[in-house]
Amino acid sequence: MNEILEKAKQWLTPTFDAETQNEIETLLQNNPEDLADRFYKDMEFGTGGMRGTMGAGTNRINKYTLGRATQGLSNYLIENVHKEQLKVVIAYDCRHNSKKFAKVVADVLSANNIKVFLFEDLRPTPELSFAVRHLGCDAGIVLTASHNPPEYNGYKVYWADGGQIVPPHDGGIIAKVNALDFSEINFDAQEDLIQIIGTDVDKVFIKNAVKNGSLSPNVARENLKIVFTSLHGTSIMSVPDALLEAGYTDVHIVEEQKAPDGDFPTVKSPNPEEPEALEMATDLANKIGADIVIGTDPDCDRLGVAVRDLDGNMKLMNGNQTMVVMTEFLLKKWKEEGKINGKQFVGSTIVSTELVNDVAANYGVETKVGLTGFKWIAKMVKDFPELNFIGGGEESFGYMVGDFVRDKDAVTATLLACEVAAYAKQQGSSFYKELLAIYTRDRFYKEHLISITKKGMDGAAEIKQMLSDMRNNPLTEIDGEKIESLSDYQASTRKNIITGEVTEIDLPKSNVLIYQTKSGTRIAARPSGTEPKIKFYFSVNTSLDAIENAENVEAELDAKIQRIITEMKLN
Repeated sequence: MNEILEKAKQWLTPTFDAETQNEIETLLQNNPEDLADRFYKDMEFGTGGMRGTMGAGTNRINKYTLGRATQGLSNYLIENVHKEQLKVVIAYDCRHNSKKFAKVVADVLSANNIKVFLFEDLRPTPELSFAVRHLGCDAGIVLTASHNPPEYNGYKVYWADGGQIVPPHDGGIIAKVNALDFSEINFDAQEDLIQIIGTDVDKVFIKNAVKNGSLSPNVARENLKIVFTSLHGTSIMSVPDALLEAGYTDVHIVEEQKAPDGDFPTVKSPNPEEPEALEMATDLANKIGADIVIGTDPDCDRLGVAVRDLDGNMKLMNGNQTMVVMTEFLLKKWKEEGKINGKQFVGSTIVSTELVNDVAANYGVETKVGLTGFKWIAKMVKDFPELNFIGGGEESFGYMVGDFVRDKDAVTATLLACEVAAYAKQQGSSFYKELLAIYTRDRFYKEHLISITKKGMDGAAEIKQMLSDMRNNPLTEIDGEKIESLSDYQASTRKNIITGEVTEIDLPKSNVLIYQTKSGTRIAARPSGTEPKIKFYFSVNTSLDAIENAENVEAELDAKIQRIITEMKLN
């Protein structure tokens, strides 16, 4: 505790402003527990940036932790990108303090003689990724905490290719940030180096989104009835305009959730993975007889899609189902146009459904599988310039169409989801029937995710112990099936439990464990990179002989997943 007190007292020195000093003084006198949580560690600038609760302290998002991150990035750019005029573009979302924090970040960059393009108002994260390359910038920054609770904010860094930072730049920037004292931050802005940007970039971004998300020349888009909700986030700035420009005229916006609001007052969590978040939208869809519901998270990089099932009820697709249907549609279009020649690929991640690999294989297209997070899919595009990237996704409701944006992109993915639905409707089918057709042709895969929250110092230790136990005392059976392999991405090894053979995993190290049986039942475990959570991913599969049996087969797979969860004592 003495070490924590010493760290806290440093925030009472003239390096920090009066408001910050007063906040720390109050905590010293009245709330030692909160003080300890704010100073027991430094807010980690990880491989993609930072995300956490706002407030004063080293373990919080504030002017000084953001300033330190930006000063470190500035130092890295100056030392490693040898140009007369370095350029960085900044965007921010609807969260409390995002606009203020964006200006702080712009001030520090300009103080270091770096040209800054700062969006005039909130904008989607994918537009920031697009703007990096569109404006010829050396880096990009977005202030966002995605779907986290209202007290959170965050900071993500992009490189010149438009993707989030990956090796070697991530490690280099982290080293620069960690070497800095708060007193070394230069907050003295050069206002003439800060340029406000807006609609000029919006128009080009939306034009490209429409081009990539609308692939069929003869689709009656006006016949698709759409309900859209921005969940109080940034997508309201782009998605309605993009839908209109693409030709969708029957669009109904959930008015109660239209205004950007960092309190997210109508939802418990602004997360389109949660059915509750889309409840107002599905209620409206039922009232007006809509075909499809789209909801996006606060920074508009992920989307939830609800469509009508065989009984006509609205059903929320999970991220794996959406990515499978959209990938199938893209591949079909590429094949119809004669563009598949062995020089294409789709992207996925190690915790996403393996069904997408089978879908791509049906078209003779390779699936490249990377670590969790879209920065690794963006890196594939950069690492294989001789190949065409068709599309790619991950289980957490993100999808990327083409490579004009180098991150998950709910603007273009919304257009693609609607394109699938409109095309299917015109053919007498539906989005959901297209999914079931894939299950019938290949196999019926069912995935499920459990996130367990463990807050604070004790929680971090508990998560560490849970993974250690799974690593050092591995399961041997899942629901009566023998475990065939254990992949440990921290050790970069895949061990065949039956034969004892060990092979190397050729991916960067990551704290992920994946158990797999011969039939393809999988359990993956990893700590969240942005929240105090441990995540468990379950995947099971079986054959589906006919679409009309889908409901029974799904119930069997759901029951299997619940048995595994009970067996692992996770419920």
